[in-house]
Formats: sequence, C-alpha cells, structure tokens
Amino acid sequence: MKRDFRKHREQKPRDDFESKLLDLARVAHTRTGGRKIRFRAVMICGNKKGKIGIGTAKGKDVALAIEKATKIAKKKLIEVPIFEDTILYEVDAKFGAAKILLKPQRKGKGLVAGGIVRVICSLVGIKNISSKIIGKTGNKLNNARATIAALEKLKTKVESKVESRG
Repeated sequence: MKRDFRKHREQKPRDDFESKLLDLARVAHTRTGGRKIRFRAVMICGNKKGKIGIGTAKGKDVALAIEKATKIAKKKLIEVPIFEDTILYEVDAKFGAAKILLKPQRKGKGLVAGGIVRVICSLVGIKNISSKIIGKTGNKLNNARATIAALEKLKTKVESKVESRG
C-alpha cells in the first residue's frame, strides 16, 4: 500500500511579488587570520499594486546574500498610494548625499525616470511619473533609499490630509 504524501503537504501561498537585484558588491575586511570576503546584495521587491520594499544583506556567497536580502525586503514593505497610474503630487527626499525629486505626470507620458528610480517605480506599479536625481552621488543604495523615503512621505501626507477632512 503506497501513500501519497504530496496531498498532505501544505500548499504555500504563491506571493505575487517580483524581485530585482539592484546592487551586488564584494566586501572584504582584513583581520589577523587574513582577509574575509563576503557579498552584499541590495534587493527590491514589489507587487506592481502599490507595495514596495528594499532589503540589504551580506552572505558568504552570492546566493545566500540575495536570499537574505529578498526576505528582508518582503518584511519591510510600505504601501504607496497610486491614483490613475501616477502619484498625487510632487515630493522630494534626501538620504545621505542622494536627493530625489518625483513629479506626477499625465496619462500616457510614461516613466520619465532613470536608473534606480525607474526600477522602483515600475515595481511599485507607477506608470506615469517624472523624476530627477538631484544629489551628486552614484551610490545605488542611497538613491534607492531616497526614492523609498520620497514614496513614504507621499503616504504620510495623504494620511494626514484624510484625517484633517474627517
């Protein structure tokens, strides 16, 4: 008599989050025993319906670092209010030397954004937006965190406007 164990195994709910690797860096530090080499991964997870998260993690190999960073990104999700495929109003944010400006666009204009901002906006589900990286840094992690900070500002301002009306 054979048993089919596949039926009894729990079905994991399939998450609809898409992940993107933003940056992968080899990090080394020297101790008395020699150099220790690790990898740092920066991952972005989004569901294209208004939720986005960023995660950074280090690991002994690339796969471990990516797996850890993805798990962290899914834990640190924020919700972004999207109205007719764009944001409601202009917002800017600063993180370290990175400064980001996000502006809403009319329908049909598309993603007028470059680099990290374009990736984040596409993963959050914003289809019409204009952005500018004003800061003088090419650091992808700081640019990503500044973009997330700008999207968080958008969220808090919308909540405060709703509370003042009610």
